Amino acid sequence: MTVTTAEADAAAPGTAVRQKGRVRSALGWLAIAALVIIFALFIGSISVSAPGSRGALDPESADESGALALADLLRDQGIDITITRTRAEAVAAIDAESTLVMADPFALSDQAVEDLVAPAERTVFLSSASRLLRILELGENAAASSDTGLSAQCDLPEFANVGTVRPDRFFTPAAGVTGCYADADGAAALLVDDSSSRRVALIEGSTLFSNEHLAENGNAALGLALLGQGEDVVWYVPSFDDSDIEPQTADSLAALTPPWVTPAILLLLLAGIVAGISRGQRFGPLIAETLPVTVRASETMHGRARLSAKAADAAHAAEALRDGSLRRLAARLGLTARSTPSEIADAASDRLRVPRGALHQLLAGPLPTSDPELIDAARRLAELETAVETAVHVERNTP
Repeated sequence: MTVTTAEADAAAPGTAVRQKGRVRSALGWLAIAALVIIFALFIGSISVSAPGSRGALDPESADESGALALADLLRDQGIDITITRTRAEAVAAIDAESTLVMADPFALSDQAVEDLVAPAERTVFLSSASRLLRILELGENAAASSDTGLSAQCDLPEFANVGTVRPDRFFTPAAGVTGCYADADGAAALLVDDSSSRRVALIEGSTLFSNEHLAENGNAALGLALLGQGEDVVWYVPSFDDSDIEPQTADSLAALTPPWVTPAILLLLLAGIVAGISRGQRFGPLIAETLPVTVRASETMHGRARLSAKAADAAHAAEALRDGSLRRLAARLGLTARSTPSEIADAASDRLRVPRGALHQLLAGPLPTSDPELIDAARRLAELETAVETAVHVERNTP
């Protein structure tokens, strides 16, 4: 069968339309496939960056933040290590010659911490918290004035040959507490309390004793000097599963007010609605009127920023940025509005499993005094808020 030229010309437009439709359909499916792939890659990156199942300074963790290398080093020295993950197991394993070792017991109440430490002759806290300083009466937080290597410079003989270390956090020792690895201002990185029949030592070792940094400087020697004073070590690993803190629900407004308040509020609302309706019927239709001036919130923000820049007041601008970050971090971490910067820094460190010294310096340390320092502080605050938001989001969505 032959096809005339006129019939071919008539069929050509329909064929072109169908081909364009197929091309559009194919492009649509390709766009959907690309979006699915991008979403899968995004979810995968979040999963990779999510915290591991074991926390920092876990003696059985081979991660960079774990303490398996330190535990193996102690075993090589002939020291028996008993790893416990509940308070009952830890108390049962402690004897007269044991050294109780743990990171910050963030999930225990103050009384539980005191009961856990009481039977041990020696207790070593490998990570610090403002709460521990208060419970054990060891001292107070102090700002670091030096980031160079420090030697022990104290009268305790076990630290004489340790060498230098680079601490992350410093403290002001209380009366009767020995401070080692002190800087020029007297702030010490290691606190040792021998005032009673037992010894309590505290240091921020999240970085010093981690698998990643144990071989640096005198970190390994310091770990042996702290943990190797007895023949056996009881290593307690804190977790939320072993917490003794009862979850408390916030009281509602109805529970905090007398019974007659709610009916009175409803009655006032009803009276207001009736009054509004009655008054509104007496006037004519509303007339829209343009206000003389409209000031945007962004213009106010930029105006204040220009004033701060003109006055070269970097400290004031940094204080405003830090206050805003502290409020947002406290809300995301479930803390109260009255939480101190040190408490917020501790909570963020526990949630992100990062060394606490850097966060304390950022959230509670000295304010920047120049524009480059202000820019760096603003960038670090923004990165911290993003990291906390991601960690909280991952934990809420992790089955």
